Parts: sequence; C-alpha cells; structure tokens
Amino acid sequence: MSTLLTLHDPAVARRYYAQGYWREDTLYGLLAHHAERRPDAYALRDSRLRLTWKALETWVDVLAADLHAAGLKAGQRVSVWLPNRVEAVVALLACSRNGYVCNPSLHQNYTVGEIVQLMARINASAFIAQPGYGADARTADVFAAAASLASVKRSYCVGAANALPAGSTPFPLPRTESGALPPPDDNPDKVVYLAFTSGTTGMPKGVLHSDNTLLANGRAMVNDWKLDENTVLYSHSPLSHHIATVAIEQSLVAGFEVVVNDPPQGLKPYEWIVESGATYVMGVPTHAVDILAEAKRRGVTTLGRVSVFYMAGSIIPPETARAFLDMGITPLNVYGMSENGSHQYTRPDDDEATITSTCGKACAGYATRLFDPENADREVEHGAVGEIGTRGALLMLGYFDNQTATESAFNAGGWFMSGDLGRFDSGGNLQIVGRKKDLIIRGGHNIHPPRIESLAVRHPEVLMAAAYAVADERLGERVCLAVVTRGGARVDAMTLLEHLNAAGLSKYDMPEYFVALESFPLTASGKILKRELSDWTRSGRIKPEPVRWRG
Repeated sequence: MSTLLTLHDPAVARRYYAQGYWREDTLYGLLAHHAERRPDAYALRDSRLRLTWKALETWVDVLAADLHAAGLKAGQRVSVWLPNRVEAVVALLACSRNGYVCNPSLHQNYTVGEIVQLMARINASAFIAQPGYGADARTADVFAAAASLASVKRSYCVGAANALPAGSTPFPLPRTESGALPPPDDNPDKVVYLAFTSGTTGMPKGVLHSDNTLLANGRAMVNDWKLDENTVLYSHSPLSHHIATVAIEQSLVAGFEVVVNDPPQGLKPYEWIVESGATYVMGVPTHAVDILAEAKRRGVTTLGRVSVFYMAGSIIPPETARAFLDMGITPLNVYGMSENGSHQYTRPDDDEATITSTCGKACAGYATRLFDPENADREVEHGAVGEIGTRGALLMLGYFDNQTATESAFNAGGWFMSGDLGRFDSGGNLQIVGRKKDLIIRGGHNIHPPRIESLAVRHPEVLMAAAYAVADERLGERVCLAVVTRGGARVDAMTLLEHLNAAGLSKYDMPEYFVALESFPLTASGKILKRELSDWTRSGRIKPEPVRWRG
C-alpha cells in the first residue's frame, strides 16, 4: 500500500493499460530482463566504469539490500546529490526494485543549506553524496548537515579521496552476492521518482512519477526514432536533470548503452562523444552550440557516429538546427517539463522547416491543446496563441505534499497548464512563443528573478530591483539586474554582486549584466514591466554593462 497521496486514478489507469501506453514493466524489471537476455552487453558508462547489464543489476541489488538493511520502507525517499557518475543511476534502479522514491534532482549549483532544506521537506530517509560537490563545497560539510535530520537512516559517501566524512558510510561496492533482499516491487504504478522543479516564485515543488509515467515517454521515443540495442546514447545533460532521466527510460526500453557526461581527464565532451561511439546525443541548445563551435574549430564536418541530436530545455536557435542538418545529423527539437517529460518533439521524417521552427507533435499517449491565457478553461482557435495545456500517460502524479500546487496546476478539464505560450502551425506542429512565467533559462538552468530581486533590495541603497532576461546567442538567455537606488545614490555592479554573494545567492544565478535607472516602467497597479525593460535593452534605449562574479 502506498503512503503517498497522488493523482493516480484506477479508471484512467485501466484505459492507459488497454491502449498499451502503460504496461507491467518497472525500471528494475527491464534491467533484470536485459541482464538475463544480454548479460555481457554494455549498459552504462562514465569515465571510470563501463558496466554490462549483468554488472549493473548486481550492483543495484547490493545497494537495494543495504537500503533494506538500514530499515527503509516502501515509499520512503532517497535523495541523491552526485556529479555525473554511474552510482546515480544505480540509486534510481535500486529504488525501483525496493519501492523507494528516488530524489535525484539535487543540482551542483545548490548550496548545502538548500540541500538540507529540500531533504527536510520530503523527509528523506537516505542520502547519497560526494565530498567536494556543490556550490559551497569548500566551506560547508553536507554530511554533517544531513546528520541533523532525524529522518535520515543512512548517508552514503561516494568517491571519498581520504577518510570518510563523519556521519557517513561508504557507498556499497558491487559484489557477486548481495545481502538479504525483499522480493522486487513489481508494481509499475508506484511512485518511484521525485524531481524538484520550481515556478516563478522559486519555491521548489516535488514532481511525482511512477515507473509507468516515465516509461511511457521512453517507449514513445524509442518507437518514433527507431532506437534499438545498437544505439549508444550520450547524455550531455547532468544526471540530476530530467533530460537524463528520459535518456535512462529509453535505454531501459530498448536495451542500449548510456554514456554520461563525465569525460576522462584531458578529454573534451566533443572527444568523449566521438571516442564513446555515441550515435545519439541528448542535451540543451547550449550543449549543441558548444559542440558545433568545437567542430568548427577542429575543421570537421561530422560528430563521430552521431546521427541524432536531441535539444530541449530552452528555445533552439534555427541556425543551430540547420548546422546539424548540414552535418548529416537530424536535430530532435523537443518541448517538455519535469511534469510531463519530453512529450512534444519533431520526427525523423519531418522537413527542415518543421525541425527548425517547431517542436513537432505530442508523442503517443499524450495530447496538447492551447487555452486562453486569461481563461484556462477556454480553448483558443487554431493558429491563435494560447497557454500550452497537456494531459496523458506521461503526466506526473502530482506534487509531493502540496495539495494547493497540485490543484492549481490543472484547468477544469484536467489539462496540465504549463505557463508557456504557443501556437500550432498549419501542419499541427507546436511553436513556442514565450512564457507566462517570470523565469530565466540560462543554458537549460532555471533562474528565478524574485530571489535575486529580494536579495538585491536588502542592500541599503537599493530601492527597487528587477532581474530580467537578456537574449544570448550561446546560452539562450542571461540575467540582467536593473536597480533604482534611494535618492539617486550611486551603486556599482561589483558592490551589488558582492552583496548578493554575501546574502547567499548561488554563483550560478549571478547576474551577468547590470544597469542603474532613475525609474522603472510600471503598470497601473505598480508592477514593474519587465517586458519593457527587455524591449529597451533590445532597442538600445538602455545599455546594461556586462559584469562577472569571480568570487
């Protein structure tokens, strides 16, 4: 019996099963299937290890046994704060095996304080981390901080160079035999995954997925892109990102190898992609821009064996997609969220215009419609701009312990409202127009202006602050901080960056442009019109200065 409150509806589930979008498979069950059928075929690789399906299954069983011995119960949460290494995937699969909920979305740019706060919110029972990882790793000890949480029964340390940190135990190493194991949890409708995402307020919400809601996405992509056991997938996105989870789903469905973005020392990602024999790369547009720049620098016109390059997370520059087409690589233009995976994408046989200017159609088992931004229950006419609403077999099972957020995410018809704006072209392909959300996406990394603004106005000379997006060819967007000072006082950019750092802003969220203004454009109700600030910047009416935090 699940102790987690979710949106799982037996009537809806029966329909998805009847249509074949949901099946009896679990993530672990597919691992065991490949380990039995192709034990010596490769499944997973980082710079240190290359695991076969059988070796991966053995390691997963060892960790599952240790978590069971620690007293974890089905439904309890396992938080993972790791760089790109195979142990992160081992943890996810062990959770699927025993019925725990894996929480892998603890990113490198988080501070120790933020990690512990998030773990406390979900009442984490186990924690897996690597010393020296994170935004403030040099000054904070995450294992000591995690020890303060009464819910944590086991803290695993991965890759300790010297002595183990106090309060931690070594991450179990693969052995030929594991300890006592409970029977595998074969329920594909259990919650297996909890990923933190954030809205415009910057307050994280815990997205809940089952084995089935995850695998429905993997099955659709494998089918549409004709992936098989011979595919080698390079995940340029970090394992803490949902894009990497989509990579793992596809691997488990088709039985192919995943190579994580952990190049051996001295190798660049371009070289690692070529050396690993990758045929399929997944990442965000920034990764694509960097790879193309490296190829141009080397004077090459191919990317090894790569034939498909998946891009999601932010709007793809059309010239980037065309550059891949010129290299004989098919761009996979994707739209999605942690809540509904990579649900909208182009197909291999789409024409150039569709690939370069749209993100295609919804995948099997999913549907997309557009609704009036001012009335989420009214669908707009074809060709009109509307808020993107979706529903189907890929959709999350709600937000962890957040009834209000879960309810407010849907319209009256049960469509998940994304906060993004789009339109359908004449062929029914989705074009992303913009975002209702006050969110800046820098190279696939979400930055929340309200946090920057709230910290900026703590400076005694700052009266008002606005953080807004400045277009960037490589990263998509960068952050500009605009301020109005008290009484016209002078505040320079570096002083404010130092203030933001002292106030606790992560270095990954630091503004990269700064401008001081006499006043802001405001609505009648007194809200800052950030769109006008963006327009002023674009037109040259204001000229923010480039800044860089080097702390």
